Amino acid sequence: MSHPTATSRRAAFVALTALAPISWGSTYYVTTEFLPPDRPLFTGLMRALPAGLLLLALTRTLPKGAWWGKAAVLGALNIGAFFPLLFLAAYRLPGGVAAVVGSVGPLFVVGLAALLLGDRPTVRALVTAVAAAFGVSLVVLQAGAALDLVGVVAGLLSALSMSAGVVLTKRWGRPEGVGALAATGWQLTAGGLVILPIALLVEGAPPALTGTNLAGYAYLAFGNTAISYVLWFRGIERLSASSVTLLGPLSPVTAAIIGWAALGQALGPVQLLGMAIALGATLVGQLNPRKPATPTPTPAEVPAETFSAPERREREAPAEPEASEAPR
Repeated sequence: MSHPTATSRRAAFVALTALAPISWGSTYYVTTEFLPPDRPLFTGLMRALPAGLLLLALTRTLPKGAWWGKAAVLGALNIGAFFPLLFLAAYRLPGGVAAVVGSVGPLFVVGLAALLLGDRPTVRALVTAVAAAFGVSLVVLQAGAALDLVGVVAGLLSALSMSAGVVLTKRWGRPEGVGALAATGWQLTAGGLVILPIALLVEGAPPALTGTNLAGYAYLAFGNTAISYVLWFRGIERLSASSVTLLGPLSPVTAAIIGWAALGQALGPVQLLGMAIALGATLVGQLNPRKPATPTPTPAEVPAETFSAPERREREAPAEPEASEAPR
């Protein structure tokens, strides 16, 4: 049985980490209502690079040695590829559908964790991942929204990119003495620099921005990204990869609730059932796996130092054969 203090500490980490996907659930509403249309690369750039540069300015810490390469890889997976694909899906899919497509992320993480971390997939991890994907799919399939193929593929690829980033972040951790703010700043900056030339080549010069656009980008860069990703990466360090990624369904659930409250999108009984299933899978995914009971050591396993000298001599002396074992 876990110590109450350890259990409450873990619950606090789960709650803080959960704030990240809850915040990301608002991304789709902000993208469609506050940002200029059809600029997914520029939007990804404006979300990542200002946040990364801010964290670097606050921490004044740069990578060293091999961490230049590791930060570049993590930044590309978690940010550089993930953001453009995410926003492409958000522009081409209505409401929270893009986030729902990303609900297959826990399944990707289970497979990648087995390959890269040596974590054998458990029945509970697989069942909860499937249940989460099924639950959030109910929110979409009954909503009457048309599915765009390019948007769906972009959503799936964004989930795969993020899942690979989660597993590698868990595997590599961060350098000793480097805080979460600095490590997050490395990734956001690296990811933003990956997006920058692609955005200029594909979308051209930045669009003229209104006050509404600037407010939307400010929210995405600082609240939705800088703060949320610090919480997310700290959670990855302290929780299992599958536990962290099973918090992901909170994002589509939040998106659906915002779509209902702010955009008048319908939420029928099937959608509510899907939300309940997704939230249930999220909660089950946070339960600690049962650890096998520590066996009571047999006398042969008890350290010899715990016995007195006569007892040690008696234990070390060869045993005389039992009557049934006497040589014939």
